[in-house]
Amino acid sequence: MAEVIRMPLLSDTMKEGVIAAWHKKVGDKVKSDDVLAEVETDKATMEVLPYVDGTLLYIGVEQGKAAKVNEIIAVIGKEGEDISSLLSKSASATPAAPTTSAPETAPAPAAAPATATAPIDEKALGVTVVRMPLLSDTMKEGKIVNWNKKEGDKVKSDDVLAEVETDKATMEVMGYADGTLLHIGVPAGSSAAVNGIIAIVGKEGTDISGLLAAEQNKSAAPAPAAAQAPATTATAAPAVSAPAAIPAATTSTDGRVKASPLAKKMAADKGLDISQIAGSGDGGRVTRKDVESYTPAAKTSTPAAATAPVVSGQEGYSDTPVSQMRKVIAQRLSESKFTAPHFYLKISVNMDNAMEARKAINVVSPNKVSFNDMIIKASAMALRKHPEVNSSWMGDFIRTHQHIHIGSAVAIEDGLIVPVIRFADQKGLAQIAADTNELNTKAKNRKLQPNEFTGNTFTISNLGMMDIDEFTAIINPPDSCILAVGKIAPTPVVEDGNVVVRNILKLTLSCDHRIVDGAVGARFLQTLKTMLENPVTMLV
Repeated sequence: MAEVIRMPLLSDTMKEGVIAAWHKKVGDKVKSDDVLAEVETDKATMEVLPYVDGTLLYIGVEQGKAAKVNEIIAVIGKEGEDISSLLSKSASATPAAPTTSAPETAPAPAAAPATATAPIDEKALGVTVVRMPLLSDTMKEGKIVNWNKKEGDKVKSDDVLAEVETDKATMEVMGYADGTLLHIGVPAGSSAAVNGIIAIVGKEGTDISGLLAAEQNKSAAPAPAAAQAPATTATAAPAVSAPAAIPAATTSTDGRVKASPLAKKMAADKGLDISQIAGSGDGGRVTRKDVESYTPAAKTSTPAAATAPVVSGQEGYSDTPVSQMRKVIAQRLSESKFTAPHFYLKISVNMDNAMEARKAINVVSPNKVSFNDMIIKASAMALRKHPEVNSSWMGDFIRTHQHIHIGSAVAIEDGLIVPVIRFADQKGLAQIAADTNELNTKAKNRKLQPNEFTGNTFTISNLGMMDIDEFTAIINPPDSCILAVGKIAPTPVVEDGNVVVRNILKLTLSCDHRIVDGAVGARFLQTLKTMLENPVTMLV
């Protein structure tokens, strides 16, 4: 059955997106991981993937034109499949052919479309369907961490309905409509696929049963999930109202602390005793902001409490649910490792001059420049000289990027995220240092926006500060290479027949052999080595 591709929500402020480019045309065969189009938002230009295999049957928005969030931009299905009924459900679909062909192709089951079409027409019903937004380029599903509203509540267009945990961040979802929250399709703690219905907002008393039934019958694959949607209405209310029950059980009654589910989760992740955190919410309820701003006065007894139950000789284990971030890390890096033919190039760099240069730079720099900042700058300058390394494998062609966006991997509690320093070759060391500090802080607080962790053309992973001599890294798609950086260590080397001690840095370049050959990667490393050993060259 045909699948509708809608304009995704690519940033928290996005209302519409402009189709910057179509990479496929009507009639083309597409795969689930093909790039259909590039969408320009208010913050970045990002790629739209279909996540299904089939034929591109319909393009609803011309290149250069804008579409509102959730508006149909394409339809994918079997070649020759009749999609007129799908297009008739969209207010944006105006082609005459589908409108006239629908009655001709389905005269017999006329009664069925009559009952299905009316409730599916969201505008005719006067409701707004809130779907799971695409909040990152790798996102396949999102987990509802917390509902801020419950069914029956009055909501405004700028109200935050829910908090969604993706593979890279926890972000807020707004309904962009005034009315009553008529339906919650996914209870807190559960996940929904991208574009799946998570809520419906409309006029109080509106009958949405037909809309939910149509969603259930949309395709055979989503049927089980959709079948649960109406039932979820009954179970979702208790799930969503659970936080409301928590304030009733106040500390003075039975010792329980008033806190939102997200605040509890964040406190647990940080090892904080939530009973020690002052709440700023209604009735002293602890919120996410309270946890983020809390600084413990002294070390809590959490570690001791955690180890106390362990008895010598007693077997045991604990199971930890896999987070959305960890799921995507597993998927993406497995695909990279087993799809891209990796090979590795290693080089040693004398950092004596770089160490002296860094001292001098930090005397005058408004931001403290790290060795990692210097490596980012040197890599960007080397990429400008070796554009083949600044490329991506696109299946049937290689894309060589004219811009240089350096991704710098950052370890956070749930896994790994790669903030992106954009146009790194055009920035000075002080600006790179400022950008890196800001992005790293946002990453650790899970505050990065999609445009801040997407669009990388080259990635650096640095474990030198963790005392790692050297290592090999898995390429971060869609890059062709990733640079693994070890520690700077005093090392005896032979110069002019004499043994001297130099501060040596070991670098390992992981290369995708489909794009970068050995000689190309080697020349890039030689240029990078020259710049780090003579820092003045990267300042010219």
